[in-house]
Amino acid sequence: MEFPGKILIFMGMFGSGKTEIALNFAQSLSKAGQRVALADIDTISPYYRSRDLREAFGKDGIKIIAPAGKLAHADLPIISPEIFGYVENPEYRIVIDVGGNDDGAVVLSSLSRRLPAERCTTFYVLNPYRPFNDTIANAVSHVERLREKSRMRIDFLVNNSNIGPETTGKEILHGEDFIEEISKITTIPVAFTVVMNGVKALKGRYHEFRIVKYMKNPWEVENE
Repeated sequence: MEFPGKILIFMGMFGSGKTEIALNFAQSLSKAGQRVALADIDTISPYYRSRDLREAFGKDGIKIIAPAGKLAHADLPIISPEIFGYVENPEYRIVIDVGGNDDGAVVLSSLSRRLPAERCTTFYVLNPYRPFNDTIANAVSHVERLREKSRMRIDFLVNNSNIGPETTGKEILHGEDFIEEISKITTIPVAFTVVMNGVKALKGRYHEFRIVKYMKNPWEVENE
């Protein structure tokens, strides 16, 4: 599964699952022999952040760009200037994990002024089982609003329909029907359907991107 662009941006509403997808996408590029940097500009969630896997992904040759030290978990719109070095480095492709909702879109907007638009591919991740996207109208409204606030065109939609560990093929295929309607209204094509480990292969209409779960839930961390 290959997409154009040096810079691959994953955005969406809070809880859409974009961080897991960004992490898995970075891994897939690395396994294909590409040099990859993952920029974490998620300032929204204190739990689900790519930066927490900096050491583990570093062992796989993936550079995670994010504030370090005391600023690592600050809910502040901090964009590491290191990102722009990788933008200019011809040897790397960059995956950007954007925070959810309007705040994340605004941070991306400030970053977009220094990103070459012709080299960016932006994915909007959607889970219809989250309250923000529980109807076609709501989902379309959020797509349009975040596209405007981020000042970025959205190239592809991503179906990440799931209800956590209880997810079956039924929920995922429902998501394909749901996102197809959004695609028709917005004229944005669907890139792929996300399938988590344990769910059997589907006979859906879109390419399957099978992912593993990297981020731990807060209660998993507390119980370690």
